[in-house]
Order: sequence, then structure tokens, then C-alpha cells
Amino acid sequence: MKAPTPGTTDALPAAAGSSPLVARLLYGPTGIGTHSLRFAPALQPVPAPPAVPEPPHALHAPQPPELPELPEPQAPSTPSSSSQRIEGLYCPPAVRDDRALADEVNARLVEWAEKEVGLYPETELRDALVGFDAGRSVVLCHPDAAGIDHLMAAARLLIGENAVDDYFCEAEYGGTADRRGAALAVAQSAIDPAHNIPRYEADWRAGLDSHPALRSMRSAMDYFEALATPAQAHRFRHDIANLYLGYNAEGDCISRERTPTVWEYLVQRQFNNFRPCLTLTDSVGGYELPAHLFADPRVQRAVTLSSNASTICNDLYSLRKEQASGRFHYSLPTVIAAEEDCSIEDAFQKAIEVHNDIVHLFEEQAAELSATNPLVARFVAGLANWMSGNHEWHAGNVGTRYATSP
Repeated sequence: MKAPTPGTTDALPAAAGSSPLVARLLYGPTGIGTHSLRFAPALQPVPAPPAVPEPPHALHAPQPPELPELPEPQAPSTPSSSSQRIEGLYCPPAVRDDRALADEVNARLVEWAEKEVGLYPETELRDALVGFDAGRSVVLCHPDAAGIDHLMAAARLLIGENAVDDYFCEAEYGGTADRRGAALAVAQSAIDPAHNIPRYEADWRAGLDSHPALRSMRSAMDYFEALATPAQAHRFRHDIANLYLGYNAEGDCISRERTPTVWEYLVQRQFNNFRPCLTLTDSVGGYELPAHLFADPRVQRAVTLSSNASTICNDLYSLRKEQASGRFHYSLPTVIAAEEDCSIEDAFQKAIEVHNDIVHLFEEQAAELSATNPLVARFVAGLANWMSGNHEWHAGNVGTRYATSP
């Protein structure tokens, strides 16, 4: 496949979706189930903000076209029976679960991984790529996607980020904590190009070509930039740099087998989390939240809370898998157990409470923001959808990759 042309999309028929957490200003109701939602239409382009700056705390943007009156949202239908949820873990259900669309994304991912970037060349690693089911993840997390090209952009970046984590951070693929920082700096240059004299730029390009994780991130970024604005691409680069900062913090603790305190762990998790995936929500939706709105502290708080909750969800579902690895590791339940000198079962329940409190804080912030501007409302609805879809993806993999208890 060739990189898509900006502004084009291989879109399926448009339909309406909904957000489970905040006022659904843009999409009508739907339920979870096969083919319950395909793609929602994108907003019309938003004009550039005025030259005269607004007061620092004002959420102001040119208003998108007036929206038609929509019916009251309805509760999504019962989630798939294949899902097994952690008892007491609060997260409203996902909006869309379309197995056929997920399979199409997965098939295109395998073609890209094999033919374009040579990712995971061994057969067993290819099987692991298919088993990861990134297609279902992006379909669940982006119910307002503008088209399949937009879903593919999110899916390639997701796979590229996981490849960097696998190859440079995980021992199974040769990653070591003491070499992590240098490897991640090079990985950042795959999406944030180096600018050198020709001789050294050629050396850099050869270095990127030599490693599958670097090839994957460079290619994924090329596809993403074909449909995103420069500001959205810059936002993603910043979020990935923060992610790698979190990887390095974790590597420091692992190299010394030091369990951080709970507060320190939560600081690490604010960087080492799913944030790069969530902040793609407007890009995948086919619109842009302008940079001055994205940078507003209240929007940033909503992004951070939804990203942290999504990652703590992973901590809970993956705890048993991490324990079975036999390696030194830590997560929210283990740091709570160490700090409070309690059993892992008790710490697991306390971690559930932390997760739920963060989700409720996000809901409060999202409700406040939704009343300020339709474009901001659409963006925080996308954050909510990502958080709910992420939970559904984890719950759907219980018994294979994840578990519901320590």
C-alpha cells in the first residue's frame, strides 16, 4: 500500500455514534454490536482563530456550523458476552464493536507489517501481531473515525509504539534498561527527523532502515502526517517524547529493582501511559481541535485523566500476566501493596478505587468542557470513547492475555 493522499479516505457509509460519558452533542445513539456503527461524518473545516488573543482562561474558537437538534441519547446495549470485566471497575460501555471492520484493519496491518516495514519477521511473532488484535482496539476506541484510512493511521502508530516498547524495553526482544535511553532517543528521531549535513543524514537514514521498530514508526508517522495537520503531528511527537521519558523512569527503577512510592508511580504513569493514542482522537475523527484549545489547562486535565485511567485499567487486567513473567515489575497494585504492607488482593481493590476516582474526575471535567464549545465537546467525547473502548478491549481478552484478579 502507498501512503494515502491528504484529504482522501476509503470510507464506508456514514452513520451516527455516541459518547458514553459526556453530552453527545454531535452523534446520535447506538448500541454495541456487530456493524452497530461505521463512520461518522467529519465537521466542516474550522477557520483559523482570530489574531487578537483572548484572555488566558477563555475557551474560544470559531464555532463550527450549527448542528441539528439530536434525540436524547440512549444507553448502549449489553456488551459482548465474550467480555469478562473486573468486578467493581467503573467504566461505561463502549459505543461500537464491529468485528468485520476490525478484521479488515488487522488484515491491512499484516500486509503493511510484512510488505512495507518487515516487522516481526518470524512466524511466531507474526502470530503474536495478529493475536494482539489492534484492529479491534482502534475500532472500539475511535467510533467517530472519518474512514478506514484514519483507523489505519491510528493502528499503525499503535503497532509502532508497541514495537519500540518490545524491542527496546522488553528483555524477550533484547531490550535492556541500561541501554534504553539511547535507543529511545533514536526512536524519537524516526518521527521527529534529524537535520544534519548530507553525510550524517545518510548515516541516520541507514540507521533507521536497519531496525524494524524504527522502520515501523517512520512509516506509521508518514501515513499519519498524510491526514493530520502539522499541529496535530507536532502534538503527537511531543506526546511520544513524554512516553519515552516515562519508559526511562521505569527502566531506572527496574535496573535497581526499586519499587517507587504510590505518588511517584502515578507521576511516572502520567508520562508512561496511553496518552499518544488518546490525543489522536480529532485526527482520526477527521477534524482538528486548534492548538490554543488543546493547550488549555482544562483540556489538558481531561486528556491526562482519561489517559491515566486507561493505563491503570491495563495495570489491573495485566497484573497476573506480569506476575507470571518471573521478572521484577511494578504496577499500581504492587506499589500500593509495598507502601501499605497489604496483600496483593487488598491492593488490587485499592487500585480499582483509584481508577474509579480518576474516571469520575474526568467525567466532571468533561461535563464542564462540553458546555463551553461544540468542538471541545466533540474532542472530550472522543477521549471518553477511547477510555471506554480500551476497557472493552482488555475485558474481551480475559482468559488469553489478561485476567480479572491477581
